[in-house]
Amino acid sequence: MRGQRPGKWKRRLAIVLVTLPLYTACSASWLKFSGQVRDSDWRTASREPAGLAPDAATTPEAVVQVYSARAVRWRGYFGVHTWIAVKPEGAAQYTVHEINGHRLRRSGSALVTSQRAADGYWFGNRPELLGELRGGTAAAVIERIEAAVAAYPYSATYRIWPGPNSNTFTAFVLREAPELRVDLPPTAIGKDYLGIMPVGKLPSGTGGQISLLGAAGVAVGLEEGLEINVLGLTFGVDPGSLALKLPLVGRLGPRE
Repeated sequence: MRGQRPGKWKRRLAIVLVTLPLYTACSASWLKFSGQVRDSDWRTASREPAGLAPDAATTPEAVVQVYSARAVRWRGYFGVHTWIAVKPEGAAQYTVHEINGHRLRRSGSALVTSQRAADGYWFGNRPELLGELRGGTAAAVIERIEAAVAAYPYSATYRIWPGPNSNTFTAFVLREAPELRVDLPPTAIGKDYLGIMPVGKLPSGTGGQISLLGAAGVAVGLEEGLEINVLGLTFGVDPGSLALKLPLVGRLGPRE
C-alpha cells in the first residue's frame, strides 16, 4: 500500500497540471466571447456613463453606489477593478473614490478622488452595480465612507497580487459601511488583504474571515456564503442564491 502512494500523488499532480491550463483557456475564451473583456487601446477606450447611476442633476437625494468592472487589458481575464461613488444630498455631481496603481508612480499616492462618471466604463469594460443606498441612509453612510477613505492605510503601496490594490481599498471602506451589504465578486483579487492582521470582518458586514496577507484564507458570511482563498484566487458557494464562485469567470448563478 505504501508503495502506491507516490503513484497516486503523481496522478493527482498530472490531473492538476492538465486541468488548470484547460480551465484558464476556456475561461479566457468565454470572457472574450461574452464581451466582458475587451482588448481595446486604453488610450481611446470608452469611459462614458453606462446608464446605471441616477442623474445627479435631477436626483436631489443622497446616493451611494459600488461598482466593479473587468480590469484593463490582460488583467481583465483574471480580475476586476472596484470603486465607490457618493453624491451627498443636493450635490450636482458624484465623487468617485478608487485606487489606481499608475497614479502612485506619478504622485506618490494611488488614492484617486475625482468627479468622473460614477458608472463610467472602465477603459472599455462595462461596470456592474454591486450595491446602492439612497436617501437618509445614504447621507449617514457617506460621512463614514469619507472618513474611511481618509484613513486608508495603504495609499502609498500598490500590488496587483495579492494586494493591497483597488479591491483592498473598496473592501476597507465597505467594512465601515455595512448597510450596503456588498458581496464583492470572487474576481476582486485583493479584497481579502488585511495586512498583518489575520482576522477581520467581511466587507458586507455579515460575517468574518481569516486571511494570510491576502494569499490564503477562508470567509463565511450571510452575503458571501463560504469562500476559500487559494493563492489569492477565490473558490466558494453562496447557498442563499445557489451560486458558485470561481476564479476568472466569477459568480455563476443569480444574486439574492
